[in-house]
Amino acid sequence: MRQPDLFDPAPQDLPDEERPPLVYRADPDKVRLELTALLARAKAASSLPWSAEDLRYHQTVFPQMSRWLPEAEAAQLCFEFAREVERLLAA
Repeated sequence: MRQPDLFDPAPQDLPDEERPPLVYRADPDKVRLELTALLARAKAASSLPWSAEDLRYHQTVFPQMSRWLPEAEAAQLCFEFAREVERLLAA
């Protein structure tokens, strides 16, 4: 038998269905930094700074990432990002 991992939250001797689920909690400060950097890039651009594929990715992931932030802050960031995307698409 191998030595148990002291940093593993799920004990190895339990069957899979009895192990507690792993829970991921994003760091709101890191999320905020990433979203504000993406928003700043959009605001600084005079034309779309991403490929069509990257734009679809950012339009999908930005709102999902914002869920790790307080609701009002998330809503404001998503609003600003959508507004900048509209502006860039119209350019």
